[in-house]
Amino acid sequence: MTDATVSRETGIVDQHVSRETREDDLPIAKEAKRAVDVLHPTGLPKPPRRRIMCVANQKGGVGKTTTAVNLGVALAMSGLNVLVIDLDPQGNASTGLDVDHRAGTLSVYDALINEATLKEVAQPVEGMPTLKCVPATIDLAGAEIELVSLVARESRLQRAIEAYPDEVDYVLVDCPPSLGLLTVNAMVAAEEVLIPIQCEYYALEGLGQLLNNIDLIKAHLNPKIRVSTILLTMYDARTKLADQVANEVREYFKDTVLTAVIPRSVKVSEAPGYGQSVLTYDPGSRGATSYLAAAKELAERGAAGGEQE
Repeated sequence: MTDATVSRETGIVDQHVSRETREDDLPIAKEAKRAVDVLHPTGLPKPPRRRIMCVANQKGGVGKTTTAVNLGVALAMSGLNVLVIDLDPQGNASTGLDVDHRAGTLSVYDALINEATLKEVAQPVEGMPTLKCVPATIDLAGAEIELVSLVARESRLQRAIEAYPDEVDYVLVDCPPSLGLLTVNAMVAAEEVLIPIQCEYYALEGLGQLLNNIDLIKAHLNPKIRVSTILLTMYDARTKLADQVANEVREYFKDTVLTAVIPRSVKVSEAPGYGQSVLTYDPGSRGATSYLAAAKELAERGAAGGEQE
């Protein structure tokens, strides 16, 4: 006799069983489970040495800052020591991590131009004991011009990071949406480039120019730099276009593309307005679990030595 027959014949049993099943499948139950997973993540493996990654794409609005902030928080919540460097004059990463970046605050500008150390300018992120942020103030807007006349202008950030004394597993540099001297500084300092690519029509527009610039920096300034990670962002499962873009990117970049995909999400967009990452703002959201999955994949690749190919 099938379960269906039994349940039809014994209404009380059916009511009990079906209620149990329904409660497990309720959206609120799934969200609660996701929140528990995000707020109590399993520890992630440490890389064999400090990984310095710049999050770059000269196209604006692709999720660079969102990715730098949320990956930084996800890695820190999982027990790793993380330093996020806000290299965008807009200071959005500083806002997302709720660190002070008003005019006059010691910032990455002082590390690049005024010889301050990153130790002096880094600020702790509230509630995240293993996460620090180097903020960007409005002063950084003039740094491109001021750097031109300085000695070793392309390697100012590299020297600052090398002199940073604290134990750090990951340094994530949030680049501005341009290919100017600030982005060049980030690429000279880093060994890896993480490129967020949105699953939309103009996703690959301008990407060739970014890859050419990385090749130029590799040839002349930093032979260690390479594109190690591609992260697909703003994925909308309701559209065929998102699938087409994702498939094109995976076909071209192969294993460089993370399996985890960041969905288009209102919660991800709302979180910075409250000075939070999506993982702390709404840990039960799909955006939070997606960034945690991306961080896990990133850390596991790093621990396996994948970043040193």
